Amino acid sequence: MFNDKKKTGNGNGISKQPNHLGQTSFIKGEIESKEDFRIDGKMEGNFTTTGKLVVGEKGELNGTVKANQAEIQGKITGDLIVSDLLTVRKTAHIEGNVKTGKLAIESGAIFNATCEMTTTAPAKASAKKV
Repeated sequence: MFNDKKKTGNGNGISKQPNHLGQTSFIKGEIESKEDFRIDGKMEGNFTTTGKLVVGEKGELNGTVKANQAEIQGKITGDLIVSDLLTVRKTAHIEGNVKTGKLAIESGAIFNATCEMTTTAPAKASAKKV
């Protein structure tokens, strides 16, 4: 009976469609997600995803953000921890502390942050003392 419909997920309970916080929405609290997420509204609190976070041009996030990847077009205030690629678009405004594996910043972006680049490269072997 239900076999006629296409599955929207990939079999592990994760949807292919990103979650979305619309422009007129405001959330105060904590969000944890295993899926991609787009914020065009306002959020105050901590945000964690194993997917990609996109903060749209009108989006604002005040709190601690942890994501695998992130593209910032709007405003972030707080700690931003991105394990892979952080893309900061020309319309972005970031205030706080940033820790990321890779960083791309477009000309015109406001980036008032301390930034720490992490690496996944293996440590060099040290020479043995004889």
